[in-house]
Amino acid sequence: MRRDKKKRGTATPTLIAKGTCIVGEIQFSGSLEIEGKVNGNIEAASDDAEACVRIRDTGVVVGQVRAPVVIVSGRIEGDIYAAKQVELASQAVVKGDIHYALLEIEKGAQVNGGFVQEEESAAPKAEKAEVASHLEAVSDTGMRQA
Repeated sequence: MRRDKKKRGTATPTLIAKGTCIVGEIQFSGSLEIEGKVNGNIEAASDDAEACVRIRDTGVVVGQVRAPVVIVSGRIEGDIYAAKQVELASQAVVKGDIHYALLEIEKGAQVNGGFVQEEESAAPKAEKAEVASHLEAVSDTGMRQA
């Protein structure tokens, strides 16, 4: 019997170990754990709504991080774009803007940048725009709105 690990969320996380330095762009799905250093942007696969980046205490990222969930205990020098949530532990250091739907910050976390709260996904915006254009079309034809 074959199991779909992606759907069950049990896929083995990708680990960038302490003492490892990666230079370049990283694209991933599932879970990415960083204990080493990454010089480059990190981006979750667009079809993985549950993807998570976790920057551990010893982890350093110099570049943008884009994933539905971003958990920081280490350091990021770049902007964070999280469609769902960002968690900053007490020892987290972020030098850049944080774009989030839900934000959790522990006492002691440091942020040198701005905070931008956004909707959880682009779908609600698209649906609102579609409804608005439909209502506009209905009112243009002289039909009454219910």
